[in-house]
Amino acid sequence: MRVILGAAAMAALWIGTAAAQAPVAVVEDVTGNPAGIEFMDYVPAGKVIRLGPKDGVVLGYTKSCWRETITGGTVTVGDEQSTVADGGRIQREKVGCDTKMQLTQAQASKSGAIVFRAPPKPAAVPGAPPAAQLTLYGLSPVVEVKGGGTLIIERLDETGERHEVTIGGQQLLRGSFYDFAKAEKALAAGGLYRASVGTQQIVFKVDPYARPGQAPVVGRLLRFSPAS
Repeated sequence: MRVILGAAAMAALWIGTAAAQAPVAVVEDVTGNPAGIEFMDYVPAGKVIRLGPKDGVVLGYTKSCWRETITGGTVTVGDEQSTVADGGRIQREKVGCDTKMQLTQAQASKSGAIVFRAPPKPAAVPGAPPAAQLTLYGLSPVVEVKGGGTLIIERLDETGERHEVTIGGQQLLRGSFYDFAKAEKALAAGGLYRASVGTQQIVFKVDPYARPGQAPVVGRLLRFSPAS
């Protein structure tokens, strides 16, 4: 009996550890030189970030849509928000984000990116545009395309709008992210779009009240899996 209970306890501990390691937030900005984090890192619940007095970090939580600006102190990442000790200061605001944009531990270990493995659902009415897989709350997406490629974004609910960008090299932040805001490009509020890179595609809509320019990253991310 003791062996069975021991195995059960170990299984429970393993499950709890796996859940704790699932990424819950994205690092939207870093100031100073804090160790162990970089811009656009995906961080798990339980991660501890130690900030010097002049160091800072901005975290965007994908489940709760809290956006936190933290200066100094010791930061412990939670499931939906952070706790800050040792004299750190935190400012927290609720922002628009799509809570379907959750990262699983398996996805994080493979690529650190959301992967839409199923194709977009067909339209309920034949001839109508397909249903959106997620909603963006910024007019200028941040698109994760590891290694670059040709990105095509075309509007589906109206004709005439199409963006085609061959991206790579210095255009990519950290070698993976293309920011439409930095390129001074924007989509239409309320529009329905299809983004594609090679054979991968994501159908998304832009919220009617989406923010322009450098809106919170957590609300305007589009992620493609790396090329195999």
